[in-house]
Amino acid sequence: MASPAAACSLPTPTAPSLDAKPVDEAGLRRLRRRRRRRCICICALVTLGVLLLLGVTLLVLFLTVFRVRDPTTRLLSTRLVGLAPSLTHPNFTLLLTVAVHNPNPASFAYASGTTGLWYRGAHVGDAQVDPGRIPSKGDGVVQLEMTVLTAGFTKDMAQLIRDIEAGSLPLDANARIPGRVVVLGVFKLNVVAYSDCHIVVGFPDMEIRGQDCRDHAKL
Repeated sequence: MASPAAACSLPTPTAPSLDAKPVDEAGLRRLRRRRRRRCICICALVTLGVLLLLGVTLLVLFLTVFRVRDPTTRLLSTRLVGLAPSLTHPNFTLLLTVAVHNPNPASFAYASGTTGLWYRGAHVGDAQVDPGRIPSKGDGVVQLEMTVLTAGFTKDMAQLIRDIEAGSLPLDANARIPGRVVVLGVFKLNVVAYSDCHIVVGFPDMEIRGQDCRDHAKL
């Protein structure tokens, strides 16, 4: 039988462990670190996904919108508009009308360009192309005055006489026109348009009998 002293004794309170608080703080720190790492991983994955999506979008734009397509040119007419009299080699001025088609989804604003003319390898003319603009996926007409140097035609008189008797003059023309295209109203790309044409002009009517042009553009 228990003694009265034992029955009336109160339980002795247990002193709290000195290591409990540090253990809880260490656990909280580990939990915070895990949460921080999880947030960093999620942010990294989201950023990677956005970068991949942006890369695919830029690739599609480069293959479609940013891909510069070659323009096409066609000489519509030639007309004599001036003559510089000379006792030896009179020079004259031709007004050339050229049609240009721009197949790109961006307008082409071009600066001053140059055009040269050759007759059977001899340089016979020059022209300056004035600045202008060709609309996106549209057409434009360019007029330029070309100074023709008759001295170049007379370097091979026998061949010139044969061409005149045949009623046609074979000519070669090339042009270099620098410009800029603006894509989506934001991206500005510098472009140089080149054109190399072989033209057969009737004599003396100056009608275009035939032409073969190779046009290309470079960024």
